[in-house]
Amino acid sequence: MAPNQFSRRRFIGRTAAGAGLILGGGHILTACGDDEAAAPATTTAAPTTTAAPTATAAPTTTAAPTTTAAPTTTAAPELAEANFQLSWFDSVQFGGSYIAHQRGYYERFGLDVSLVPGGPGVSPDAAVAADQALVGISAANFTGQSVADGAPFKIVGVAMQKNPFVIASLSDNPINEPKDLEGTKLGMAFNNQLDLDDISKIEVITSDYDPAPLVNGEVDSLLCWLTDLPVAMTVQGIDNTTMLFADFGYAVHSQTLICTEDSLANKRDQVLGLLRGDILGWQEYRTDTDAAAQLTVDLFPDAGFDLEAQKLQASEQLKIMFSADTDEHGFLWFTDESVQDNIRTLAALGVDVTADLWDRSLLEEIYADGPVLT
Repeated sequence: MAPNQFSRRRFIGRTAAGAGLILGGGHILTACGDDEAAAPATTTAAPTTTAAPTATAAPTTTAAPTTTAAPTTTAAPELAEANFQLSWFDSVQFGGSYIAHQRGYYERFGLDVSLVPGGPGVSPDAAVAADQALVGISAANFTGQSVADGAPFKIVGVAMQKNPFVIASLSDNPINEPKDLEGTKLGMAFNNQLDLDDISKIEVITSDYDPAPLVNGEVDSLLCWLTDLPVAMTVQGIDNTTMLFADFGYAVHSQTLICTEDSLANKRDQVLGLLRGDILGWQEYRTDTDAAAQLTVDLFPDAGFDLEAQKLQASEQLKIMFSADTDEHGFLWFTDESVQDNIRTLAALGVDVTADLWDRSLLEEIYADGPVLT
Protein backbone atom coordinates (compact mmCIF):
# COMPACT_ATOMS: atom_id res chain seq x y z
CA MET A 1 0.00 0.00 0.00
CA ALA A 2 1.29 3.44 -0.84
CA PRO A 3 1.86 5.55 2.26
CA ASN A 4 -0.38 8.33 0.95
CA GLN A 5 -3.42 6.11 1.43
CA PHE A 6 -3.17 6.92 5.09
CA SER A 7 -2.35 10.61 4.65
CA ARG A 8 -6.11 11.21 4.55
CA ARG A 9 -6.23 10.68 8.28
CA ARG A 10 -5.38 14.16 9.47
CA PHE A 11 -5.59 14.56 13.18
CA ILE A 12 -7.94 17.52 13.36
CA GLY A 13 -9.60 18.04 16.74
CA ARG A 14 -13.38 17.94 16.44
CA THR A 15 -14.25 19.95 19.50
CA ALA A 16 -11.40 21.42 21.47
CA ALA A 17 -9.58 18.91 23.62
CA GLY A 18 -6.71 16.86 22.31
CA ALA A 19 -5.35 13.50 23.16
CA GLY A 20 -2.23 13.06 25.25
CA LEU A 21 0.57 10.84 26.44
CA ILE A 22 1.70 10.64 30.04
CA LEU A 23 5.47 10.96 29.87
CA GLY A 24 6.25 10.15 33.48
CA GLY A 25 6.08 12.66 36.31
CA GLY A 26 2.59 13.65 35.25
CA HIS A 27 3.73 15.43 32.10
CA ILE A 28 1.62 15.28 29.00
CA LEU A 29 2.31 15.35 25.30
CA THR A 30 -0.90 16.62 23.75
CA ALA A 31 -2.07 15.79 20.28
CA CYS A 32 -5.29 16.03 18.32
CA GLY A 33 -7.58 13.14 17.55
CA ASP A 34 -9.17 11.86 14.35
CA ASP A 35 -12.50 12.54 12.77
CA GLU A 36 -15.59 10.19 9.44
CA ALA A 37 -20.83 11.03 3.80
CA ALA A 38 -23.29 8.79 3.69
CA ALA A 39 -23.64 5.19 2.60
CA PRO A 40 -27.23 4.69 1.55
CA ALA A 41 -29.35 2.49 3.71
CA THR A 42 -30.28 -0.83 2.22
CA THR A 43 -33.82 -1.83 2.95
CA THR A 44 -35.20 -5.16 1.87
CA ALA A 45 -38.73 -4.74 0.63
CA ALA A 46 -41.36 -7.11 1.96
CA PRO A 47 -42.10 -9.82 -0.59
CA THR A 48 -45.14 -9.18 -2.75
CA THR A 49 -47.93 -11.70 -2.67
CA THR A 50 -49.46 -13.32 -5.73
CA ALA A 51 -53.06 -12.31 -6.31
CA ALA A 52 -55.61 -15.10 -5.87
CA PRO A 53 -56.94 -16.51 -9.15
CA THR A 54 -60.40 -15.26 -10.14
CA ALA A 55 -63.17 -17.83 -10.04
CA THR A 56 -64.80 -18.99 -13.30
CA ALA A 57 -68.48 -18.07 -13.49
CA ALA A 58 -70.80 -21.09 -13.20
CA PRO A 59 -73.42 -21.90 -15.91
CA THR A 60 -76.81 -20.38 -15.24
CA THR A 61 -78.41 -23.71 -14.58
CA THR A 62 -75.93 -24.71 -11.91
CA ALA A 63 -75.23 -22.91 -8.67
CA ALA A 64 -71.87 -21.19 -8.75
CA PRO A 65 -69.30 -22.98 -6.64
CA THR A 66 -67.92 -20.99 -3.79
CA THR A 67 -64.37 -19.80 -4.25
CA THR A 68 -61.67 -20.22 -1.66
CA ALA A 69 -60.40 -16.92 -0.32
CA ALA A 70 -56.78 -16.12 -1.06
CA PRO A 71 -54.56 -16.89 1.90
CA THR A 72 -53.62 -13.78 3.81
CA THR A 73 -49.94 -12.92 4.21
CA THR A 74 -48.30 -11.43 7.25
CA ALA A 75 -46.57 -8.18 6.41
CA ALA A 76 -42.96 -7.91 7.42
CA PRO A 77 -42.59 -5.67 10.44
CA GLU A 78 -41.62 -2.14 9.50
CA LEU A 79 -38.02 -1.31 10.29
CA ALA A 80 -37.12 1.86 12.12
CA GLU A 81 -34.60 3.95 10.18
CA ALA A 82 -31.47 4.91 12.10
CA ASN A 83 -28.20 6.57 11.13
CA PHE A 84 -24.97 5.32 12.68
CA GLN A 85 -22.37 8.07 12.32
CA LEU A 86 -18.86 6.66 11.92
CA SER A 87 -15.81 8.67 12.92
CA TRP A 88 -13.72 8.51 9.75
CA PHE A 89 -13.60 7.42 6.12
CA ASP A 90 -14.64 3.87 5.28
CA SER A 91 -12.04 1.22 6.05
CA VAL A 92 -11.79 -2.06 7.92
CA GLN A 93 -11.59 0.08 11.07
CA PHE A 94 -15.39 -0.37 11.00
CA GLY A 95 -15.33 -3.95 9.72
CA GLY A 96 -17.59 -5.35 12.42
CA SER A 97 -20.28 -2.81 11.58
CA TYR A 98 -20.02 -3.70 7.88
CA ILE A 99 -20.55 -7.35 8.79
CA ALA A 100 -23.57 -6.42 10.91
CA HIS A 101 -25.05 -4.44 8.04
CA GLN A 102 -24.26 -7.05 5.39
CA ARG A 103 -25.64 -9.97 7.41
CA GLY A 104 -28.84 -8.22 8.47
CA TYR A 105 -27.96 -8.16 12.15
CA TYR A 106 -29.39 -4.66 12.68
CA GLU A 107 -32.59 -5.72 10.92
CA ARG A 108 -32.88 -8.63 13.34
CA PHE A 109 -33.51 -6.03 16.02
CA GLY A 110 -35.96 -3.94 13.99
CA LEU A 111 -33.60 -1.38 12.49
CA ASP A 112 -32.78 -0.19 8.99
CA VAL A 113 -29.34 1.23 9.73
CA SER A 114 -27.36 3.54 7.48
CA LEU A 115 -23.62 3.51 8.20
CA VAL A 116 -22.57 7.10 7.61
CA PRO A 117 -18.82 7.63 7.11
CA GLY A 118 -17.18 10.90 8.06
CA GLY A 119 -13.94 12.69 7.37
CA PRO A 120 -12.22 15.97 8.10
CA GLY A 121 -14.73 18.48 9.36
CA VAL A 122 -17.39 15.87 10.14
CA SER A 123 -18.28 15.73 13.82
CA PRO A 124 -20.12 12.63 15.05
CA ASP A 125 -20.87 14.51 18.27
CA ALA A 126 -22.62 17.26 16.31
CA ALA A 127 -24.54 14.74 14.18
CA VAL A 128 -25.85 12.98 17.27
CA ALA A 129 -26.67 16.23 19.05
CA ALA A 130 -28.66 17.42 16.00
CA ASP A 131 -30.57 14.09 15.88
CA GLN A 132 -29.04 13.35 12.49
CA ALA A 133 -27.70 10.09 13.92
CA LEU A 134 -29.07 7.82 16.61
CA VAL A 135 -25.57 6.72 17.64
CA GLY A 136 -22.14 8.08 16.75
CA ILE A 137 -18.55 6.95 17.16
CA SER A 138 -16.47 9.46 19.08
CA ALA A 139 -13.82 9.48 21.83
CA ALA A 140 -14.02 10.30 25.51
CA ASN A 141 -11.99 13.51 25.22
CA PHE A 142 -14.23 14.93 22.48
CA THR A 143 -17.47 13.86 24.13
CA GLY A 144 -16.25 15.04 27.51
CA GLN A 145 -15.57 18.50 26.10
CA SER A 146 -18.96 18.50 24.36
CA VAL A 147 -20.69 17.67 27.65
CA ALA A 148 -18.70 20.40 29.39
CA ASP A 149 -20.10 22.74 26.73
CA GLY A 150 -23.65 21.61 27.50
CA ALA A 151 -24.24 18.66 25.16
CA PRO A 152 -26.48 15.89 26.62
CA PHE A 153 -24.37 12.87 25.68
CA LYS A 154 -23.81 9.46 27.21
CA ILE A 155 -21.06 7.00 26.33
CA VAL A 156 -22.88 3.67 26.06
CA GLY A 157 -20.09 1.46 24.70
CA VAL A 158 -16.32 1.44 24.23
CA ALA A 159 -15.05 -0.37 21.13
CA MET A 160 -11.33 0.26 21.56
CA GLN A 161 -10.22 -1.10 24.90
CA LYS A 162 -6.84 0.60 24.46
CA ASN A 163 -6.30 3.99 22.88
CA PRO A 164 -4.78 3.55 19.38
CA PHE A 165 -2.17 6.35 19.55
CA VAL A 166 1.44 5.18 19.23
CA ILE A 167 4.92 6.48 18.67
CA ALA A 168 6.18 4.66 15.57
CA SER A 169 9.90 4.28 14.89
CA LEU A 170 12.18 2.16 12.74
CA SER A 171 13.21 -1.08 14.42
CA ASP A 172 16.92 -0.39 14.01
CA ASN A 173 16.48 2.80 16.07
CA PRO A 174 13.44 1.98 18.23
CA ILE A 175 11.46 4.11 20.64
CA ASN A 176 10.31 1.61 23.25
CA GLU A 177 9.41 3.90 26.13
CA PRO A 178 8.86 7.64 26.68
CA LYS A 179 12.41 8.35 27.88
CA ASP A 180 13.71 7.12 24.51
CA LEU A 181 12.16 10.22 22.94
CA GLU A 182 14.68 12.50 24.64
CA GLY A 183 17.13 13.98 22.18
CA THR A 184 15.15 12.81 19.14
CA LYS A 185 13.02 14.35 16.39
CA LEU A 186 9.33 13.53 16.65
CA GLY A 187 7.20 13.99 13.53
CA MET A 188 3.62 15.19 13.90
CA ALA A 189 1.02 16.09 11.32
CA PHE A 190 -0.51 18.93 13.34
CA ASN A 191 0.30 21.76 15.70
CA ASN A 192 1.21 20.38 19.07
CA GLN A 193 2.05 21.46 22.60
CA LEU A 194 4.63 19.95 24.88
CA ASP A 195 4.56 20.04 28.66
CA LEU A 196 7.98 18.74 29.70
CA ASP A 197 10.55 19.83 32.25
CA ASP A 198 12.87 20.66 29.36
CA ILE A 199 11.13 21.18 26.05
CA SER A 200 14.46 20.93 24.24
CA LYS A 201 14.61 17.23 25.07
CA ILE A 202 12.37 16.52 22.07
CA GLU A 203 12.44 18.33 18.76
CA VAL A 204 8.95 18.38 17.28
CA ILE A 205 8.85 18.44 13.47
CA THR A 206 5.62 19.25 11.68
CA SER A 207 5.28 16.69 8.92
CA ASP A 208 2.75 15.09 6.62
CA TYR A 209 0.78 12.20 8.06
CA ASP A 210 2.85 9.74 6.07
CA PRO A 211 5.67 7.28 6.83
CA ALA A 212 8.04 9.05 4.40
CA PRO A 213 9.61 11.50 6.92
CA LEU A 214 10.53 8.56 9.17
CA VAL A 215 11.71 6.27 6.38
CA ASN A 216 13.77 9.10 4.84
CA GLY A 217 15.48 9.91 8.15
CA GLU A 218 13.93 13.36 8.58
CA VAL A 219 12.53 12.34 11.97
CA ASP A 220 13.24 9.58 14.47
CA SER A 221 9.61 8.74 15.17
CA LEU A 222 6.04 9.59 14.24
CA LEU A 223 2.92 10.17 16.27
CA CYS A 224 0.13 8.10 14.68
CA TRP A 225 -2.40 5.32 15.13
CA LEU A 226 -1.34 1.72 15.62
CA THR A 227 -3.47 0.64 12.68
CA ASP A 228 -2.41 3.00 9.89
CA LEU A 229 1.16 4.27 9.34
CA PRO A 230 2.79 1.22 10.99
CA VAL A 231 0.59 -1.02 8.83
CA ALA A 232 1.59 0.90 5.71
CA MET A 233 5.27 0.43 6.54
CA THR A 234 4.91 -3.26 7.36
CA VAL A 235 3.13 -3.94 4.06
CA GLN A 236 6.04 -2.24 2.29
CA GLY A 237 8.54 -4.45 4.12
CA ILE A 238 9.81 -1.72 6.44
CA ASP A 239 10.49 -3.04 9.94
CA ASN A 240 9.00 -0.73 12.55
CA THR A 241 8.39 -0.56 16.27
CA THR A 242 5.36 0.95 18.01
CA MET A 243 5.07 2.32 21.53
CA LEU A 244 1.41 2.28 22.54
CA PHE A 245 0.39 5.32 24.59
CA ALA A 246 -2.02 3.24 26.64
CA ASP A 247 0.88 1.19 28.00
CA PHE A 248 2.32 4.33 29.61
CA GLY A 249 -0.66 5.79 31.40
CA TYR A 250 -2.68 7.34 28.58
CA ALA A 251 -6.20 6.22 29.40
CA VAL A 252 -8.70 7.80 27.02
CA HIS A 253 -11.51 5.67 25.64
CA SER A 254 -11.54 5.71 21.84
CA GLN A 255 -14.08 4.58 19.24
CA THR A 256 -16.76 5.14 21.85
CA LEU A 257 -20.44 4.78 21.03
CA ILE A 258 -22.44 7.82 22.09
CA CYS A 259 -26.10 8.80 22.09
CA THR A 260 -28.13 11.58 23.65
CA GLU A 261 -29.85 11.34 27.01
CA ASP A 262 -33.16 11.81 25.14
CA SER A 263 -32.47 8.80 22.91
CA LEU A 264 -31.48 6.76 25.94
CA ALA A 265 -34.81 7.57 27.54
CA ASN A 266 -37.19 7.64 24.56
CA LYS A 267 -35.51 5.48 21.89
CA ARG A 268 -33.93 2.98 24.21
CA ASP A 269 -35.10 -0.05 22.22
CA GLN A 270 -33.55 1.38 19.04
CA VAL A 271 -30.23 2.11 20.73
CA LEU A 272 -30.29 -1.37 22.25
CA GLY A 273 -31.01 -2.85 18.82
CA LEU A 274 -28.14 -0.99 17.18
CA LEU A 275 -25.73 -2.10 19.89
CA ARG A 276 -26.90 -5.70 19.69
CA GLY A 277 -26.54 -5.80 15.92
CA ASP A 278 -23.12 -4.18 16.09
CA ILE A 279 -21.94 -6.61 18.75
CA LEU A 280 -22.92 -9.58 16.58
CA GLY A 281 -20.91 -8.10 13.72
CA TRP A 282 -17.82 -7.54 15.83
CA GLN A 283 -18.03 -11.00 17.39
CA GLU A 284 -17.92 -12.40 13.87
CA TYR A 285 -15.12 -10.01 12.91
CA ARG A 286 -12.99 -11.40 15.72
CA THR A 287 -13.26 -14.94 14.42
CA ASP A 288 -12.13 -14.09 10.85
CA THR A 289 -10.43 -10.73 10.35
CA ASP A 290 -9.37 -11.68 6.81
CA ALA A 291 -13.03 -12.07 5.85
CA ALA A 292 -13.77 -8.65 7.32
CA ALA A 293 -10.96 -7.17 5.23
CA GLN A 294 -12.24 -8.87 2.07
CA LEU A 295 -15.75 -7.58 2.75
CA THR A 296 -14.41 -4.04 3.16
CA VAL A 297 -12.54 -4.21 -0.15
CA ASP A 298 -15.62 -5.65 -1.89
CA LEU A 299 -17.97 -3.01 -0.45
CA PHE A 300 -15.79 -0.09 -1.56
CA PRO A 301 -14.23 -1.06 -4.90
CA ASP A 302 -13.44 2.56 -5.81
CA ALA A 303 -11.54 3.29 -2.59
CA GLY A 304 -8.28 1.82 -3.85
CA PHE A 305 -7.84 -0.43 -0.84
CA ASP A 306 -4.94 -2.86 -0.76
CA LEU A 307 -6.32 -6.17 0.49
CA GLU A 308 -3.16 -7.19 2.32
CA ALA A 309 -3.03 -3.86 4.13
CA GLN A 310 -6.69 -4.16 5.12
CA LYS A 311 -6.02 -7.69 6.40
CA LEU A 312 -3.11 -6.50 8.52
CA GLN A 313 -5.06 -3.54 9.85
CA ALA A 314 -7.96 -5.82 10.72
CA SER A 315 -5.63 -8.15 12.61
CA GLU A 316 -3.82 -5.33 14.41
CA GLN A 317 -7.13 -3.96 15.66
CA LEU A 318 -7.67 -7.09 17.72
CA LYS A 319 -4.90 -5.88 20.05
CA ILE A 320 -6.89 -2.82 21.08
CA MET A 321 -10.54 -3.82 20.58
CA PHE A 322 -10.69 -6.93 22.73
CA SER A 323 -9.37 -7.53 26.22
CA ALA A 324 -9.75 -9.65 29.32
CA ASP A 325 -12.65 -7.36 30.26
CA THR A 326 -14.49 -7.99 27.00
CA ASP A 327 -13.81 -11.71 27.31
CA GLU A 328 -15.41 -11.66 30.75
CA HIS A 329 -18.25 -9.21 30.11
CA GLY A 330 -18.71 -8.78 26.34
CA PHE A 331 -17.67 -6.51 23.48
CA LEU A 332 -18.05 -2.74 24.10
CA TRP A 333 -17.73 -3.26 27.87
CA PHE A 334 -16.05 -0.72 30.11
CA THR A 335 -15.26 -1.03 33.79
CA ASP A 336 -15.61 1.37 36.69
CA GLU A 337 -11.81 1.33 36.97
CA SER A 338 -11.31 2.33 33.32
CA VAL A 339 -13.82 5.16 33.78
CA GLN A 340 -11.85 6.50 36.75
CA ASP A 341 -8.62 6.23 34.75
CA ASN A 342 -10.27 8.24 31.98
CA ILE A 343 -11.49 10.88 34.40
CA ARG A 344 -7.95 11.34 35.76
CA THR A 345 -6.33 11.49 32.32
CA LEU A 346 -8.93 13.87 30.93
CA ALA A 347 -8.52 16.15 33.95
CA ALA A 348 -4.80 16.33 33.18
CA LEU A 349 -5.77 17.35 29.63
CA GLY A 350 -8.03 20.09 30.94
CA VAL A 351 -11.32 18.25 30.36
CA ASP A 352 -13.30 17.82 33.56
CA VAL A 353 -15.89 15.05 33.49
CA THR A 354 -17.62 12.81 35.98
CA ALA A 355 -18.58 9.15 35.87
CA ASP A 356 -22.09 10.24 34.81
CA LEU A 357 -20.70 10.64 31.28
CA TRP A 358 -20.69 6.83 30.99
CA ASP A 359 -23.84 4.68 31.09
CA ARG A 360 -23.40 0.89 31.18
CA SER A 361 -27.06 0.00 31.66
CA LEU A 362 -27.60 -1.03 28.03
CA LEU A 363 -24.62 -3.37 28.06
CA GLU A 364 -25.71 -4.86 31.37
CA GLU A 365 -29.09 -5.62 29.80
CA ILE A 366 -27.56 -7.03 26.63
CA TYR A 367 -25.15 -9.32 28.48
CA ALA A 368 -27.51 -10.41 31.26
CA ASP A 369 -27.07 -14.02 30.15
CA GLY A 370 -23.34 -13.93 29.50
CA PRO A 371 -20.59 -12.23 27.49
CA VAL A 372 -21.46 -13.73 24.10
CA LEU A 373 -24.52 -12.48 22.22
CA THR A 374 -26.37 -15.01 20.08
